[in-house]
Amino acid sequence: MAKSSAAKALAVIPIERIASRIYVIRSQKVMFDRDLAELYGVLTKNLNLAVRRNERRFPADFMFQLTAKEVESLRLQIATSKKPAGRGGLRYAPYVFTEQGVAMLSSVLKGNRAADVNVMIMRTFVRLRHVLATNEELARKVEQHDEEIAILFDHVENLLAPVPVKKKPIGFIAPKP
Repeated sequence: MAKSSAAKALAVIPIERIASRIYVIRSQKVMFDRDLAELYGVLTKNLNLAVRRNERRFPADFMFQLTAKEVESLRLQIATSKKPAGRGGLRYAPYVFTEQGVAMLSSVLKGNRAADVNVMIMRTFVRLRHVLATNEELARKVEQHDEEIAILFDHVENLLAPVPVKKKPIGFIAPKP
């Protein structure tokens, strides 16, 4: 099967580029509307318009809008500009999409590029889950070994500790009446 030109163009998007655009907000892995729009090759307002036209497909656990506090926190973390003074900055709080929301975007956005990008993003989410699971397993094993090593050190310290020797007192001891 020959690759289309869109698929060839997408092949040059490294998975790390997608992974670097996945954030954890409200304890969920999410992607910003602007990052998704860039990957899909559409304007952010057009992506959000397509979502608004299909609101039933995007419940709160698929997509949500950031609060003003979250936006301010992100400005501090990723050094975005302050409030719009004529140009630049965010006019509206961005929307973020969970993994399920990104999957649902494929049913809203049409075209080969949208399908190809969606496949890449889903693969990235799967790879991140695998890496996190591997790291959790590794952390659990290290913690178990740390506990075993601590027990071993306790036993070694007990073996190396000098045995208390009862010494006879020196000098004259008066008998007790």
